[in-house]
Amino acid sequence: MMSLRSISLAVGLLATLASCNQQEAGQPVIRQDISGDVVQDITAPGSNPDRPKSSPSPAFASACNPHHFEDMLFTDCVAVPDKHRIEMDLGPESGTPYRSFKSFSDTLGTAKSHIAFAVNGGMYDGEGKPIGYYVEAGKRIKELNRANGEGNFHMMPNGVFFGGTDGWRILTTERFYSTVRDRPSFGTQSGPMLVIDGKLHPDFQDDGPSRTVRNGVGIDSQGRAHFVISEGPVSFGKLARFYRDELKVDNALYLDGNVSALWDPAKDRMDSGAPIGPLTVVTRKQP
Repeated sequence: MMSLRSISLAVGLLATLASCNQQEAGQPVIRQDISGDVVQDITAPGSNPDRPKSSPSPAFASACNPHHFEDMLFTDCVAVPDKHRIEMDLGPESGTPYRSFKSFSDTLGTAKSHIAFAVNGGMYDGEGKPIGYYVEAGKRIKELNRANGEGNFHMMPNGVFFGGTDGWRILTTERFYSTVRDRPSFGTQSGPMLVIDGKLHPDFQDDGPSRTVRNGVGIDSQGRAHFVISEGPVSFGKLARFYRDELKVDNALYLDGNVSALWDPAKDRMDSGAPIGPLTVVTRKQP
């Protein structure tokens, strides 16, 4: 089964021939940013986030849908095992991290048509490289990080999102360390856990004062991966409750905040802003 990188190489010649007619990447969806930059708030009164934008790829429907929960709008992008494949992608094999969806999409050629959606995939250092466990195409690039420290990543328990052709899972870091022996096809470590075996992270307040645009991933009882991004500043507690109470997810992992971003080609959405690190890329399986 071909990976996205293999597909990209295989169609490289066709991409070159077609490049003169290639459509430009979609305009970024801009949302309220607590950094103070001048932005449009898509959750503001009078906006209509439920109505999809015109799509440059009308041959397939978006996997991402809006959900209103309490006073917040969330976007839930669902990867289905029978329909989708999940991969991690940090950067070109011989290059530096992409740091943006635009840079990533520019490398794909016509393989871009296989993208269902992509999100930022975990926490990273100043160079955009992962600070925790990271596996791409079966190759371990960063070992499991079990150290104590400060910041969201070290708000224990943190966890690992991983999987392959046999399904996708989320485990706390310590449980991953003690039970997983075979290297997965992909893996990314982040923190904190949002939901652990149906319970909220013990350190979360119901709706604490720390609020920013946040995103995470959770696995439901059908094995589907829910990649959720808030469309405005939200607390850890509210994001975690959305996973547990609305999506009925027993295990969910925080991916990041403030830099949280989504690329949804079917709705012509490509978020931009601060440089991001590893990418979680969801592609549609081919017949």
